[in-house]
Amino acid sequence: MRILARSAAVTLAAATTIALTGACSPPEKESEASSSGAATATSAADLGGMDALVAAAKKEGALNVIALPPDWANYGEIIKAFGAKYGITVNSAQPDGSSQDEINAANQLKGQDTAPDVFDLGGAVASANTAMFAPYKVATFDEIPAGLKDANGAWVNDYGGYMSIGYDSAKVPAPATVDDLLKPEYKGKVALNGDPTQAGAAFGGVQMVAVAKGGTPEDIKPGVDFFGALKKAGNFLPVDPTPATIESGQTPVVFDWDYLNAAQSKKLTTWKVVVPNGAVLGSYYVQAISKDAPHPAAARLWQEFLYSDEGQNLWLKGGARPVRADAMQKAGTIDAGAFAALPKVEGTPVIPTEAQSTKAKEYLTANWAKAIG
Repeated sequence: MRILARSAAVTLAAATTIALTGACSPPEKESEASSSGAATATSAADLGGMDALVAAAKKEGALNVIALPPDWANYGEIIKAFGAKYGITVNSAQPDGSSQDEINAANQLKGQDTAPDVFDLGGAVASANTAMFAPYKVATFDEIPAGLKDANGAWVNDYGGYMSIGYDSAKVPAPATVDDLLKPEYKGKVALNGDPTQAGAAFGGVQMVAVAKGGTPEDIKPGVDFFGALKKAGNFLPVDPTPATIESGQTPVVFDWDYLNAAQSKKLTTWKVVVPNGAVLGSYYVQAISKDAPHPAAARLWQEFLYSDEGQNLWLKGGARPVRADAMQKAGTIDAGAFAALPKVEGTPVIPTEAQSTKAKEYLTANWAKAIG
């Protein structure tokens, strides 16, 4: 990737706002949660400290996560590390699900012990569902920039990156601009990571193209129009890309976050990644606890782990920019090698605000199907 200074990760952390991309539980389990106070705890201190939180989480014995692909920001290793450290079974549902799938599952499984305990959401979906979140402040809460969290801890940005174009250099020429993707060489080859009305990565792809075409994160009509033109040219590929489709050559060009595209380069040596000049769009995902979490203590311990130095460095190892990067760099606790290996970008990042993404989502919802139908 063509890049800016190594401080791009810190700049992103400092500048971004929420970018907003079974059986019923047995009565005794519910009473345990209620008596422990975990379901209403807004910090570990409410339970008597970290040791008490760990004990309560181990007593629950399980954590339900959803829509966390193992290859996404190193979540495979993160899940294993958390489970091994605390002896808690992590149940990972719908690993290839979208942000909206997480919300749907929480609503459909409410009151059941298989419901999601925690969310990892694109900004637009998160901002539309804040009533479903339980406020909680992790031990490192004060080290997270104010613009990257709710003041009461209802949601907190977790890791971020820049929208990019990944491509198999053995199958297609290197695209210098998004307009290059309209050329005959890319016929039937260009994919988005999901449905942009539901998936944060795909939504970011449309926003990025809008910026490249003279629009803004709020005015995404140019982006929607571009994908309409891409479809008309026969170049748009309506397949959700996965590591398997990339390796097999089924999806030789993919719009996705740079850390996800970069991860594929480790498996496919001909896979390259570019952030087009004039289209540097950055964003963070959002972490939150479900207010109806069947394992409320484990949910809170999961957050503590993710925002600890260990958790943040595991995201960084996956090529994502952790939200505490600035504070960790100053404290000397960041993984210097992984930090130095982050993809570079050239140009000034455009960081969508919550209001911009909300307005863009409204336009997208009303016009996307018509554009690519």
